[in-house]
Amino acid sequence: MHNGLKFTGAIALALFAAGGAQAQDAPPKQTLMPENAEARAFQEAVGYSSAVIHGDTIYLSGVVAGPLEGEDSMEPAFTRAFEYLTRTLERLGATWDDVLVFDTFHQGPMGPQLDALVPVKNRYITAPFPAWTAVGVTELYEPTALVEIRLTVRNPQDRQ
Repeated sequence: MHNGLKFTGAIALALFAAGGAQAQDAPPKQTLMPENAEARAFQEAVGYSSAVIHGDTIYLSGVVAGPLEGEDSMEPAFTRAFEYLTRTLERLGATWDDVLVFDTFHQGPMGPQLDALVPVKNRYITAPFPAWTAVGVTELYEPTALVEIRLTVRNPQDRQ
């Protein structure tokens, strides 16, 4: 019995040491910040990146969409959001084909928002489609926003 405890302890210690070695060997995360000085200053003050690159995966922060004064539909807001996301993907060397997960967060009635979102989304995202989760929320960070779009992307640098 005593030898069994020693053996179990040795295995636990070896697993702990191996786990620690893996964490030390992992490359540090890289971040992408906005090119626009005002947007960058805001993100630095609040404390977040436009994207975090870690190994074979890139995590993009949410991009909000909301109508501007005088707009009577969400289509222009979604187009602006998708164009911003396209520019971010391009800066990362990625395309919409690299998107693995497409998450949307909706404030307010989701049905009309999806009616406006899907046609715009379909101009950018084609088969094979990413996973998509649409979540209803009570509030978004930007008070005028109705939808926030977050992406998880395959790192194109890992394909080479």
